[in-house]
Amino acid sequence: MHVQVARIGKPHGIRGEVTVQVLTDAPQDRFVPGAEFIVEPASNGPLTLRGARWNKDVLLLTFAEVPDRNRAEELRGTRLFVETDELEDAEDEDEGWYEHELVGLQVRIEGRTVGTVAALQTMPVQDLLVVDTPDGEVLVPFVEEIVPEVDVEAGFVVVTPPAGLFELNRGGDEGEPESPAGGED
Repeated sequence: MHVQVARIGKPHGIRGEVTVQVLTDAPQDRFVPGAEFIVEPASNGPLTLRGARWNKDVLLLTFAEVPDRNRAEELRGTRLFVETDELEDAEDEDEGWYEHELVGLQVRIEGRTVGTVAALQTMPVQDLLVVDTPDGEVLVPFVEEIVPEVDVEAGFVVVTPPAGLFELNRGGDEGEPESPAGGED
């Protein structure tokens, strides 16, 4: 099975180095020279890691197939995957979930479906679920207090959002609250 471990960002310098958004808990194990990555879009790879280094809080990678900045620029947005058999171990709730396990799950609030998980954004402080709803995209903090239940086998997540979280993206006049009875004030 393929697991996404990074997304390539902008080039860094002129020698083909790129910044990456790290999407793994073990970058020291995944980003070692000689590691081969399956990429999406497939036309950009596969890629073989030549080197990895940290510049402040940003991981910089170089690949054998990327000799210069021009080629590095073509990789912007490319997703890096590894082949892994470790997914069975991830079923322990404390281990977390992979993005591919969450995408497509129904999002339920008080028993009703309000949308589907479109992506998982890995952030420094906490991860965010990107939820597609009929009213637009909603970013939901992926913490136990707000997402108390994830049932991958049954195909849903339960969300207990703070007041207003899903209403922020509703259409209509900004700044004007919706009238509860639908009448005029």
